[in-house]
Amino acid sequence: MRIAMIGTGYVGLVSGACFADFGHDVTCVDKDERKIAALHRGEIPIYEPGLDELVANNVKAKRLDFTTDLKQPVADADAVFIAVGTPSRRGDGHADLSYVYAAAKEIAQSLSGFTVVVTKSTVPVGTGDEVERIIREANPSADVVVASNPEFLREGAAIRDFKFPDRIVVGTSDERGRKVMGDIYRPLSLNQAPLMFTARRTAEMIKYAANAFLATKITFINEIADLSEKAGANVQEVARGIGLDNRIGTKFLHAGPGFGGSCFPKDTKALIKIAQDYDVSLRIVESVLAVNENRKRAMARKVSQALGGNLRGKTVAVLGLTFKPDTDDMRDAPSIPLVTGLIDMGAKVKAFDPVGMEQAKGELPDITYCEDAYACAQGADALVIVTEWVQFRALDLDRLKATMAQPIVVDLRNIYRPEDMEAAGFVYESVGRPPVQG
Repeated sequence: MRIAMIGTGYVGLVSGACFADFGHDVTCVDKDERKIAALHRGEIPIYEPGLDELVANNVKAKRLDFTTDLKQPVADADAVFIAVGTPSRRGDGHADLSYVYAAAKEIAQSLSGFTVVVTKSTVPVGTGDEVERIIREANPSADVVVASNPEFLREGAAIRDFKFPDRIVVGTSDERGRKVMGDIYRPLSLNQAPLMFTARRTAEMIKYAANAFLATKITFINEIADLSEKAGANVQEVARGIGLDNRIGTKFLHAGPGFGGSCFPKDTKALIKIAQDYDVSLRIVESVLAVNENRKRAMARKVSQALGGNLRGKTVAVLGLTFKPDTDDMRDAPSIPLVTGLIDMGAKVKAFDPVGMEQAKGELPDITYCEDAYACAQGADALVIVTEWVQFRALDLDRLKATMAQPIVVDLRNIYRPEDMEAAGFVYESVGRPPVQG
């Protein structure tokens, strides 16, 4: 199959490279000339484990190409995927669909023969209807089916998620569209991935509902963590105890500083606005968003309490800045309100992240960036673990203690055992577990 992928951001580049690896001929299109030039040089604009090799292999095999001009790729394509950004719109939280609609209008002018146009971007219910209207208005003679095919990729594990998905959701009621989409995803039949066909609006709703539910699980266990701290329970054991119930499951039950990233904050806001447009109140989702925002701000207070309630003139070392490990994504990262809160309280902040520091500098320009974890800890009155990078899971505790001004660790990801930190001589605070004093 011939595929045109409009957009070379996270979803577009990963999806395009994976489709090419399936054996399809894929052309990724982006208006950003510098990004396309960089991709031609083999430079990947995002950090995703294994993506550089995947792109290089498929470019070498001539199954994957990049261009700024969509005319020929769209004319040649059996399917055109729209994978452009849908950021939260300023002022009201709605998904900004201007890029999706602009792409649809431009695609319409270049269609040739039967083509399936697929919204891969996360879009509100009814967006596919508007995309179809735009295309038919711009090109009334187009032989086109508009489908929805939401992505369910986790940053840091996107390639595996694409190749071994829990499910593939395709929203179309057109038999020709179903056949094309079935042919595109046929290589995954060996992995027994279920291909689920629904109405287009249902597929659009599935994406938002899935992200809202996962965000709810995270927020639920974070609130249970707060109660566990007060009541003397261990939230990790609580999470395991409820997660072994197969009706609940173990995933997304890890207490921490709150969710961030490119999906959950944006999509929960958008779902709330969609519901308001239909005069429906999503009180649970509204509460999830409010609780999560409050939690991220509360983490600075947690650090302050570990230092006796006064951060004026103190130095705090922050390990991990990206919203999760194995990505350089800083969008809505919990580190941002944490660091700004620490600074507002008078602290000096030093930070280290294995891959995200260049991206972080735009969000957090007023802190000191360090070359490694130990340089970050040098002279610090407290060290805060914000992102659970594997590099932070086996720190030399004796070296860490020797380099710090005070042996205080606030572990917002619970990656260390309290008894080990106590034995090493640290004052150790974690999330949802009884405090241990060294």
